This record gives sequence, structure tokens and C-alpha cells, in this order.
Amino acid sequence: MTKLHSTFRSRETCVLVGIVTRQQSHEQLDEYLDELSFLAETADAIAVKRFWQQLDHPDSRTFVGAGKVEEIRNFVNENEIDMVIFDDELTPSQLRNLENIFNKEEKTIKILDRNNLILDIFASRARTAHAKTQVELAQYEYLLPRLTRMWSHLERQKGGIGMRGPGEQEIETDRRIIRDRISRLKKELEVIDRQKSTQRGNRGEMVRVALVGYTNAGKSTLMNLLSKSEVFAENKLFATLDTTVRKVVLKNLPFLLSDTVGFIRKLPHQLIESFKSTLDEVREADILVHIVDISHPQFEDHYNVVNETLHSIGGGDKPVILVFNKIDAFSYIQKEEDDLSPVKKENLSLDEMRQTWMARMADKDVLFISAIAKINIEVLRELLYERVKAIHIKRYPYNNLIFPDVV
Repeated sequence: MTKLHSTFRSRETCVLVGIVTRQQSHEQLDEYLDELSFLAETADAIAVKRFWQQLDHPDSRTFVGAGKVEEIRNFVNENEIDMVIFDDELTPSQLRNLENIFNKEEKTIKILDRNNLILDIFASRARTAHAKTQVELAQYEYLLPRLTRMWSHLERQKGGIGMRGPGEQEIETDRRIIRDRISRLKKELEVIDRQKSTQRGNRGEMVRVALVGYTNAGKSTLMNLLSKSEVFAENKLFATLDTTVRKVVLKNLPFLLSDTVGFIRKLPHQLIESFKSTLDEVREADILVHIVDISHPQFEDHYNVVNETLHSIGGGDKPVILVFNKIDAFSYIQKEEDDLSPVKKENLSLDEMRQTWMARMADKDVLFISAIAKINIEVLRELLYERVKAIHIKRYPYNNLIFPDVV
């Protein structure tokens, strides 16, 4: 049994594959492939070309049609491409069929889907025992139903009951090993979860603030600013996997600030299950600071993905401070006077953006900042202080004398 590890050891080349369906427009596919390209770059691979096809639904055998598969295979062989990455999850049979088609030559072409790529990035980014255990569990749960492709070269021998061939025996052996390993990992996570729960309980009843947002929105950079710590921050997806908790004091008021793993579209369900314990910081927070990268063309979609994920883990009813980050990188493309095309996000100035529906939501505090350029950070600190103070006073009414400005 080969030990699971990160797929990418050096700079490799890849092509990206997606489909346009009734549920997914060409514009949406372009956005998803942009993100898939960024994921590949985060995994230290170079996306050379994109392929797409319009279908009512994915082909049950090869995801895209036979003609498109042949077109991709020819390009891969002619240009010595290392990997083919599909934007959606491949079924075990699709994966096996594609590997058989692409690996007719001597060179081995890796066939990955979006989930496999994200799992690989998580594997390379995990630093603590907790994160490594969570990622390994997700990897094994992803691998288990796809195990048959590993033994495709060993065909089952013909015969009656009790006459199964060596391929089947090896598969069953590996399945048993993986199931045992999954069971052990789940028990390890239960122990770690109890330890984490005890740690959270030992923090007392201090007000808790959690930073949430789409991956690469700037959570770790803002964490460093507010807590004056050195949390790892990088312009790549999933730079942070482990939840980091710091004690922050604004004026005379202490509270706990946590930085959580970033969310993403089409996040593998194995990871959501494995990282539920990490997201306990979100569920138990008193205030959520939802950070949105306003410079990203699809920031509204990112906002919706985070909200949907928060609701799915039981954190959708928390008080929220909505923070639009990276205003220093915001690009404003002014329309020509004779341009009669509809106004797009790119044609809205920052002042106009402040008047949009997202900036005027009655149930949320909304701010526009830049964590890198330190723009409006003091305004955010003041708002945080006021919101934390209000919760602190309700929790500890006998401490009101600490806040002479409270009536």
C-alpha cells in the first residue's frame, strides 16, 4: 500500500477541461476554469490550455464526448503535457476509462479532477498533526471508491465461487487496509476534537470573533494587523489550513480573534466532513467578520458561496461585519459616454460600489478596507470595539464601570 502524499514534486504542465450545460453557462465555466487554473498554480503546475464542450450533461464514460477526448489526447501527446485536470468530480468509472485512453503510450499522463487537486493542495499545506489527520482522512475517503483503477492491470480470472483472481484479492486487501485506516483516523480526530473543545472551554467566556471568507480574501493578513502576530499569509489558495486563535486587546477590552480555513466553490464533501471540527470556531463565535476580496471579478459569487457554507455548518445566524478588502487593488473601468451597454461591476467606482445593495444591507455593518495598504483599519478596529463591547456588557453587566461612555 503506497503512502498518500502530495502529487506534485516539481513544476508540471497541465490542460484544463470543463463543460457548458443548461445549469452552467459559458461565462460561469470561464470563471470556474480561472479558479481551476489558480488551483493548479497553487499546486505548482502550469495550465497550458483549456478545453470545453457544450453538453446537456457529462458523458457517463469519459465526462466529455469521445471526439473531444481524442482532441485532448492528441494535444497532450504532441506537447508532452503531464496532467489533464477536469473541473468537476469524476466517477470511478470515468477516471478508469480516461486513464486507459490517455495512457496508451509509454508516458503516464495523470488524470485529476477538481476534488483530487484540492485534496493535493491541502496535503501539501497541512502543518499541524490536526490538519494532517483531517486531510489524510479526506484523501482515503476519496480514494476508497476509486481503488479498482489501481489494479486494472490484474484482470479477474474466470471461474465459479471461490475462484477470484489476484486482482480482486489485492483490491479487497487494500480496501480492508484503507477502511481500517479511516476508522483509526476518525478515532484520532475524536481525541483531538475533545482536546480542542477543552481548550475552547478553558478560554472562559471571552467574546469570540472569527474571520471567515473565500480563500485568498485576505483573512490572514488582516489577522496579523489586528492581533500584531505573524500568521502565515500568501497570495495563494488555502495558505492557511489550521485555525489560529489570538487574544486581541482594543483599548481596554480583550477578546479572542480566530482565523479559519478559506472556503471555495465545489469544495469536496470529504474535506467539509473532515474539517467540521476546525470550523467549530465559526459555530461558537459571537461575531463573524466576513472578508470579501472586492478586487476579484466574481466577488459576489464568493460572498454567496461563503454564506451558503456558513449556513451548512450552523453559523448562518451570527452577527456579521461585512468587510470588503483589497480596495487598493480595485480596478475601475469608466464607460465611454456613447457606450450604451449595461453597467457592469467593472464600471462602478468605489463610491458607487458603496451604494450597491451589498453595501446597504440593513442587518450588517459594512466597511471598505485594504489590509495590505492599511486603509480604514482604524475604522474597523473602532467598529469591532463597539460590537465586542456591547456583547461583553450583556455578558458581564457588573463590569459596566470599565466603560464610562455607556449610559
